[in-house]
Amino acid sequence: MAKAKRARSTAPPDGGWGWMIVVGCFLVTICTRAVTRCISIFFVEFQTYFTQDYAQTAWIHSIVDCMTMLCGLGFALCYSPAIAMVGKYFSRRKALAYGIAMSGSGIGTFVLAPVVQLLIEQFSWRGALLILGGFVLNLCVCGALMRPITLKEDHTTPEQNHVCRTQTRDFKRVSPCSILTNKWVQTCLCCSLQQEYSFLLMSDFVVLAVSVLFMAYGCSPLFVYLVPYALSVGVSHQQAAFLMSILGVIDIIGNITFGWLTDRRCLKNYRYVCYLFAVGLDGLCYLCLPMLQSLPLLVPFSCTFGYFDGAYVTLIPVVTAEIVGTTSLSSALGVVYFLHAVPYLVSPPIAGWLVDATGSYTAAFLLCGFSMIFSSVLLGFARLVKKMRKTQLRFLAKESDPKLQLWTNGSVAYSVARGLDQKDEGSVAMAVPGYNPT
Repeated sequence: MAKAKRARSTAPPDGGWGWMIVVGCFLVTICTRAVTRCISIFFVEFQTYFTQDYAQTAWIHSIVDCMTMLCGLGFALCYSPAIAMVGKYFSRRKALAYGIAMSGSGIGTFVLAPVVQLLIEQFSWRGALLILGGFVLNLCVCGALMRPITLKEDHTTPEQNHVCRTQTRDFKRVSPCSILTNKWVQTCLCCSLQQEYSFLLMSDFVVLAVSVLFMAYGCSPLFVYLVPYALSVGVSHQQAAFLMSILGVIDIIGNITFGWLTDRRCLKNYRYVCYLFAVGLDGLCYLCLPMLQSLPLLVPFSCTFGYFDGAYVTLIPVVTAEIVGTTSLSSALGVVYFLHAVPYLVSPPIAGWLVDATGSYTAAFLLCGFSMIFSSVLLGFARLVKKMRKTQLRFLAKESDPKLQLWTNGSVAYSVARGLDQKDEGSVAMAVPGYNPT
């Protein structure tokens, strides 16, 4: 009992063991996201060995990335829970904590890209994959750092589950009818699931989910085709791997600086807008990529794309938490990363098919760029419509009654009119002798 009490916290600690959770999540992103990004270095090796076209070879990276994001498969058993744990331990410095944790992807890419190229040259692609597999076993150590925490807003759910279990046991003792018992258990289970996934009915979350599909479609192919594209324009193998390293290290800067900036008071209320800005600029980088056909031009591209890629990756959990709250954050992130998996599976093969059909990377890169821009525009349009609706509700409230007070929560409006004010004035007059409201 004493241990259970110590595990509880009225609010996210914003420090303490939370920093160890950040370290664990940092290592998890190195072992998962950074390793899967380095699959693009194997792309040419796979294509040469299996003698397949771009579309067929791209399925290797697609399946690995898809399994990483799907809940319960591949790296997702480590990745999704680690991301959710950071959100449990931090509130005030949440964006900074996520920035540090997610920077593992950039640091891992920066370090692993040249190392993987060296391993391929020394041990062939089979030996390089074997060594990477041994490195990924460090995920077991990361899991040992994840200490559970129960927040104040989480206290209601276990109690309700306990009541449901108690009522079920009592019902089994009283009633011999197993059919009714099963129906009661199913009802309790449905109520629990409905409470856990109630965010699926929120309009803001639905718009975010749809935009994530387009954003994920656009961001994945670059990590598959950047190295082959660089080789096609005359860049050497070592220089192409160096581009991935640059992208990775600038990704780190984007993770940490954007996380720190959006935790400042002046930008804390504009994290949503910063997310749109980062996704949209990555889309614009894609549109410029077909015109960049030399190493001096590809280096600035890797810097720009890497920075804003790190920026919006940091803000995905933060924006999700602002929409659904910390109580449902773990389930919501599971849904968001599950939605990532579908485009991750199909976008590299589609891009490869376009390269095979047109003989150029232009169509593939343009499609990815417009997809990310559409994701940003969709979220911006939804936020604009919501703001206009709130303004219209306030205007109508003032027109109908100047003393009408209006509160809005999402799309639902609550109002208290003059009658309540008069009732309050009457109670004050009874409590305070000589009180005259006029």
